Amino acid sequence: MSATLNITRPRKIALIAANASVSQTTGWPTGFWWAELTHPYWEFTERGYSVDVYSPEGGALQADGFSDPEDASGYSAHDLISLGFKKSPQHAAQLENTKPISAINVAEYDAVFLTGGQSPMYTFINNEPLHRLVESFYEQGKVVAIVCHAACVLLKTRTSNGNLLVEGKTWTGFANSEEQFADNFVGQRIQPFWIEDEAKKLPNTNFITGGMFKAFAVRDGRLITGQQQFSGGAAARLVIEALGV
Repeated sequence: MSATLNITRPRKIALIAANASVSQTTGWPTGFWWAELTHPYWEFTERGYSVDVYSPEGGALQADGFSDPEDASGYSAHDLISLGFKKSPQHAAQLENTKPISAINVAEYDAVFLTGGQSPMYTFINNEPLHRLVESFYEQGKVVAIVCHAACVLLKTRTSNGNLLVEGKTWTGFANSEEQFADNFVGQRIQPFWIEDEAKKLPNTNFITGGMFKAFAVRDGRLITGQQQFSGGAAARLVIEALGV
């Protein structure tokens, strides 16, 4: 089934970011990752698309510290797109009171884009309403895009026939090599599980990765996935390609 498009209006993207949480592994506060929200947002809006930001529960969003270009660590100091988004009152306001995913009317959108961060490993993995929303977008002929740790939803999201959405598909997400690097960097285990490990336990699916912390995104029909924080823009460009306009 091809994506359902309405050429009388700009393309519309429902961009979903994780609510704040606390890691049960590290005890750290967790949230969304700046670049995985702002870089796709930039790609879409530069193309003339309309983007609405949602979160599972709604309300104000909290970013993971290392993703903040102003964080003392300097880890994301290179991220000028996120810095610009933060410093723009008009843009920053979109993250202060997001609507919950229950408010999404799938028929109004051409695609859904799930951003990652640390929080999704706790707030997305068993979130059945989110899984059903992803299924609904896909089964209504829309484009589904998911990046980084948000890809954990694909370990459990099933279509109406009971099969995993990723059955028979090629996809990606945060790689084992990147998890190991992150653990070594902070000196402890960060995630409760590794997506690549769990994906490779699934039958009839093809989980692949590119270079460590390099832009890598995969399109398999209307399913688009990006590997990590450097892949948001690449995944967004594949969405634009899939929509054909």
